[in-house]
Formats: sequence, C-alpha cells, structure tokens
Amino acid sequence: MPLSLLAALALSAAPAQSHPYNIQDQVTLRRLSGSSVSPDGQRVAFVLRTTDMAANRGRTDLWLVNADGTGLRQLTSHPDADNQPVWAPDGRSLFFLSSRGGASQVWRLPIDGGEPQQVTKLPLDVGGFSLSRDGAKLAVALEVFPDCATLECTTQRLEAQSKSKATGRVYDKLFVRHWDTWKDGRRSHVFVVPVAGGTPVDVMKGMDADGPTKPFGGPEEVTFTPDGQSVVFTARDVGRQESWSTDLDLFVAAADGKTPPRKLTTSNRATDTLPVFSPDGKTLAYLAMERPGYEADRLRVILRTWPGGQERVLTQAWDRSAEGLAWSADGKTLFTSAYSEGQHPAFAIDVASGQVRALLTQGHATEVQPAAGGRIIYSYDTLNAPADLYSAKVDGTDARPLTRVNQEALAAIRFGESEPFTFAGWNGEKVFGYLTKPVDFDAKKKYPVAFLIHGGPQGSYGNHFHYRWNPQVYAGRGYAVVSVDFHGSVGYGQAFTDSIRGDWGGKPLEDLQKGLAAATARYSFLHPERVCALGASYGGYMINWIAGNWSDRFRCLVNHDGILDERMGYFDTEELWFPEWERGGTPWDNAAGYASHNPIDHVSKWKTPMLVVHGGQDFRVVETQGLATFTALQRRGVPSKLLYFPDENHWVVKPANSVLWHDTVLGWMDQWTKPGAPTAAPTKSAP
Repeated sequence: MPLSLLAALALSAAPAQSHPYNIQDQVTLRRLSGSSVSPDGQRVAFVLRTTDMAANRGRTDLWLVNADGTGLRQLTSHPDADNQPVWAPDGRSLFFLSSRGGASQVWRLPIDGGEPQQVTKLPLDVGGFSLSRDGAKLAVALEVFPDCATLECTTQRLEAQSKSKATGRVYDKLFVRHWDTWKDGRRSHVFVVPVAGGTPVDVMKGMDADGPTKPFGGPEEVTFTPDGQSVVFTARDVGRQESWSTDLDLFVAAADGKTPPRKLTTSNRATDTLPVFSPDGKTLAYLAMERPGYEADRLRVILRTWPGGQERVLTQAWDRSAEGLAWSADGKTLFTSAYSEGQHPAFAIDVASGQVRALLTQGHATEVQPAAGGRIIYSYDTLNAPADLYSAKVDGTDARPLTRVNQEALAAIRFGESEPFTFAGWNGEKVFGYLTKPVDFDAKKKYPVAFLIHGGPQGSYGNHFHYRWNPQVYAGRGYAVVSVDFHGSVGYGQAFTDSIRGDWGGKPLEDLQKGLAAATARYSFLHPERVCALGASYGGYMINWIAGNWSDRFRCLVNHDGILDERMGYFDTEELWFPEWERGGTPWDNAAGYASHNPIDHVSKWKTPMLVVHGGQDFRVVETQGLATFTALQRRGVPSKLLYFPDENHWVVKPANSVLWHDTVLGWMDQWTKPGAPTAAPTKSAP
C-alpha cells in the first residue's frame, strides 16, 4: 500500500490538536505481532503489546479479529505476559504461553467463552512450544542441564547453586557468554508432553546443544511430523566449534524418546532451519544457506520428500533471502517475505516450478499466511505507519487493513513524508536510499540533517517502522533524515551483500559519501553543513571510521555500541564466525585483515564531537569498546559525552531507557546542528 494512502488513513480522523511524532509516541504506540490464522482461515489471533511506563516494561495480550476485519476483541487482559497464540486443530480454542502465576507455562483459552486453563505445570519455565497436528502433544523448550536424566535433577542443581556461597564458574569451552547472558551449563532442550498430562520426554537427551537455537531461535524451529510420532527441530550440535560454526542442522527425534535424534541435513555444513510440513505431509520445506561460516548468506527454499529424503532446491534462481514459510491449503504455493530494494514484500513461490511472484511492491510485510476465500493475511508497516494486520487476494490485489490498533493515537500525530532515491555508488552501481522530510515541512527552509547508518553491515534502512531507529523521531524534532543502503546491505542481490567482505571501510564509506552528496544535490532544503551522522553496531563502527577518514563533513557524530579496535573486537566478542568470515580468518592467521580498516589506527585524526552510547550487557560488542572510544575522545580533547546503560544489551529496549537515549541523542544533535551551534569544534590534546 502506498505511503500516501496509509498517511491518509492515519489523518482521516485527525483532531484539531495534533503534534509532531516524538519519543513518547514511539514508546507508547501499540505493537502488533505473532499473528496466527485459524484452521478454517476465518479468524486471526495476534499479540498486542502495550507499554506500562510505571512498571517500565511492555505488556502483551491476545486479541482476535475476523478475516474480514470485523469482530475485533481482546481475549486476555492479565497483568502478566500472554503471547504465542497457537490454534487447536478444531479452531475452538487457543493454546498460548503465559507468565501468569510467576512461571512461563502453556495455557488454553476457549474462543467462545470460558476462562483460560493451565495445560503444563512443569517445574521449569517453558521458553516456547509447538503443537502436533492432532492437538494431542506439545513440544516445549526447557532449560536443562544436558547430563540430567530428569527435570528434578535440574531444579535440584539450581537450588544447590543458589545456596552456595561460592559464585565462581569454571568453563572449559566456548560459549562463556552469548548475546546478553552468561552461560551456566544449561541447554534449551525440546521436550514432548501430552496435552492431557503426563511425563515430559526429552527428545534431545544427552545433546550438548540448544533447540531452539540461541539467542534468537523460537518455536518456528520446531515442528511435529504429520503423524505426530516424531519431532523435527533445529540445533547446532558441533561440539567445541560452536562459537565459530554456523552449521545449524535439522534433526528428527521420536516423540516417545525411545530413539536418539537423527541428523537430516548431513551434507550441508552451513545453516539449515525453519522446517514446515506441507498440508498432505509428503513434503518438508525448510531454509538453507550454502556457505559455512557466513551468517548473511542467502537463505534458499529446500523441498525434501517425506519420509523419503530426496531434496530439491526450489529457489536457486531467486536472488533474495526468504524469511519464514507458509504453505497454501492445496500445497501448491509457499508464501514468504524478503528484503528487496528497500522494501520487504510478500512473495508467492510456485512449488512445482520455483517461480516467484511479488505480491506487494511497497512496505514491510511479515507473517504471511493463507486465509479463507483465496486470500492471504500478513502484518504490514511502512516508514509512516506502525504494523497492522492486512488481507489481500493471493495475487496481491485488493489489499485492505483488518486492524487499526493505533488509530486514535495516530490521528493526533503528524509525520514527515518519506521517499526513496537512488544514485550511482561504488563502481557506478545503483544504490538506494531514503529521505524523510521534517514534520511540517516548508520547502523554503533549510533543515539540519540526521544521517542514519544501519548496522549489520548486512542490514537495511528501508520502508519499515522501526522502534529503535525510527526516522520519524528525528523528523518530529525538525531534522531531515537521510539513510543509504550501502554495499553490503540486504535485498539487492547476494553479490551486493557479499561485496564488502574484507572491505568494511571501503565500498560502504564511498556509498555513504556519494549518497549524502546525491541527497544534498537533489533536495535543496537539506542544509549542506549542518549534518550529524548516527549509527549502531556496524553503524557505530562506521562512525568511528568516519571520525578518522571523513570527519570534516559532520558537525557531530553519535556512536552506539560500535567497535573501536577490530583486532581486540575479535577476542572479546562471542560469535567468532562473524569476524572470521568478514576478516578472512583469525587475527593470528590473517593479521592484515584486521588492520586494513581498523578505526583505532586513525584516532590521531579525530576532531568531530561525538556522543558514545553503550550497554553493559552487550556481549556482541563489549562495553570496553565504547569506554575506549570515549577515553580516546577525552584524551584528544574532542568534545564528547558517554551515555552508559548497565542493564541494556546490544539494543536499548526498556521504555525509560529508550526515552533517555532519544533525549540525549537529540539534545546532542541540537547542540551542534541547530542555529547558534558552533561551526567547528576545537580539538586540543590534553596535556
């Protein structure tokens, strides 16, 4: 759906009083996710998150809407979290995960009336679950010590640890910590438990591996076989190589635990994941990469006959990376979504031929599922509107909203208009970017510029409503916002993504330079001198790189969780496959790879004012990288500030912290780019 139409929907009931979009709006808007279409395709359950500012957290509840957009109603309203709705086969009830009662367990809710009933009463929290096709069994994820034969063994060991006065832990292999969590010896294992009650069975018994995978895997990595007698799950079972291997595999295990897991994807040393069986049960579809050690390789769709095992690559000719799969009722089509040229459309893949059709051309679609009446249902957002549920015909036409969960709030908010642009980047190749105008735009004025640099580097700043790096926050503060999908970004073909291996400071920097120049030449309202560059993760690395290689262009810089020293960054991160792929090996095998674009070697040229932000629980880019950056700035006498969050990881997610982040960042930008700001910052090395 075009941006203009979405904007019109938001403004159709606009009250007399409205305000530019701000950070309070961002943290309080309702967030829709986790949609699940009923077996008959007539209804959709979904999760809606609201923000409890007093408690400084989000609250999630279950909602229901008919597939034609009627009958919207809230199903749960418990103070604790309710999420992950899964339909019973008869469509008369929903299974869901809830933390009510102080423990995360599976509950069941009758759709047409009645109170939720607790299904599992396990001594450990359920991290996620899947349901068998007959509705008789659950596959639940539990954190256990893999050498324990019973759940009681795990609970007893945890209790003993809590009573011990000694707090030290001994490690003899990596991971020691992962994402934001110190490892304590437990693993996420898949257990099968009857819905009617019974003893849970560990189908991964003895495996020193996580299923679902850590840190971001979920129930989408686990599914029952069509007969319910076995479970297919994703795990990385590679022994001591875990921290430098991307070899995720599919395993099948008997639901009764009487036979050990068997690896299905034995021939591929790269990632295999997200298994989904066809409606007739004769085909298993899943996603697979080709190159070991590369986490941003293209995810191709693989079809495997069941139980025969013959495999066919369905999307070898499609130069996009699929994200999740859903079968049509007749088994002839697979629905998915993928990044594509600054958008994230829904796609339909013909199972017989592998032909791919784009069902949408604009916006950000996810959770694409078939519904009744030859239609699909999906979650959809754009730069100008947060996610709602939409319905369209299976050819992508007749798109219409099913929900407007933020209608009242949006009617009181004014947004800046956004549009894509292109330019000739590195080697003359076409590169895409986005421009968001300030709220209440006046073509006669000159506006300061927020130049956003995305992370990854295999990421994208496209037509998507983001809750951490949202251009509208800056547009609401009076900034024009420019972002560039430089070489290395996703959605422009795998070769484009691959091109920056070993060249982090080369092609991307050239694209950023040419992109900003192209934007200022094209849009006369951009103030060519009052520009502040901001970035996180790889974007934070790029801020540090810019400080020593393009510093004269910017009035200020904002570096969130960015690497200062590539060499030390290898030794203090946790997922070693990432730097080993990007740098062409380890630091001792390829020292030149870590030195070729290392920001620390250019600190002597730093002079642009920089705000440094870092989280104390960030184990991907550790806090000492941010502290070292701030130390270098202070020692050189460069105007600088440090914003430190001891309780945040690689992201800033707590509502109050998000508000503080934005207030600090916008205040820093105002200080250096708004009227009256200094035209240049003095740099004096401290004596």
